[in-house]
Amino acid sequence: MDVDTRLLRYFAAVAEEGTLTRAAQRLYVSQPALTKQIRQLEAGLGVELFARSRTGMTLTAPGRALAERVPALLAGWEGALRETRSAASRAARVLRVGFLASAANEATQPIIADFARRRPGWRAEMRQAAWSNPSAGLADADVDVALVRLPFPGQEALRVVELFSEPRCVALPESHPLAGRETIDFRDLWDEPFVAAPPETGPWREHWLAADERDGHPVRVGAVTEQPDDWLTAIASGYGVALAPESAARFYTRPGVVYRPVGSVSPSRVGVAWAPADDDNPVVQDFVRCCRETCVVT
Repeated sequence: MDVDTRLLRYFAAVAEEGTLTRAAQRLYVSQPALTKQIRQLEAGLGVELFARSRTGMTLTAPGRALAERVPALLAGWEGALRETRSAASRAARVLRVGFLASAANEATQPIIADFARRRPGWRAEMRQAAWSNPSAGLADADVDVALVRLPFPGQEALRVVELFSEPRCVALPESHPLAGRETIDFRDLWDEPFVAAPPETGPWREHWLAADERDGHPVRVGAVTEQPDDWLTAIASGYGVALAPESAARFYTRPGVVYRPVGSVSPSRVGVAWAPADDDNPVVQDFVRCCRETCVVT
């Protein structure tokens, strides 16, 4: 049978973690969805891969045989996919650059211009990703390099260099009772509903909810969005407030939405990321150098 590599990744996570709960948390998927995927894999193969008990999931003999092979299979496929796409980019003299929202803010255009000077005949193709893909396409080999907001799920498997940081602010409906303040303390927002990124974005979503900066106070989610336009619409419509980088006030204006500085919350960090396989890729490394020389960590 043909097996989706996603099913193999899910299988590997359960095999390594030993429980559906921990594997689901690691994969940023719901436990019922993960259970369904594992059963789908078992049905397709016609074997039981796990012995289930109250204490967790134990590999069966067929499961152990598959678990020994899966890491190499996945690594081989990911390497082939990345090399194939990279070869196509080299042939076209195009560097695929993933980014989220405002990328590197005002530094983005100088970075692209510097890259054009370093690599005559090459073009940096900017590809915007949805917030449901906080690696900006890098994790799936859809791009060669990415301008990202930290932290994001899977960044430990990539090379990441922080470029700069900026304060976070809050975006509110213009009619909100707190909108008249010059500065808002984060504690005053704890009971507000928030417009959030999709749950599968894991630590990236948690960062923009400042979940670990609430002294255990629970988060209220009023709406979930994946794109800046939908995000602004949800805020303007009164579904919730949202933390944002300070630069959002310059790049994302909308009637009915105001931005205010927020006290007592950590800043947002911007970085450039690439795959370890491209450590020796001179074009990717030229782009990274452009980023590092244009931006200053603050």
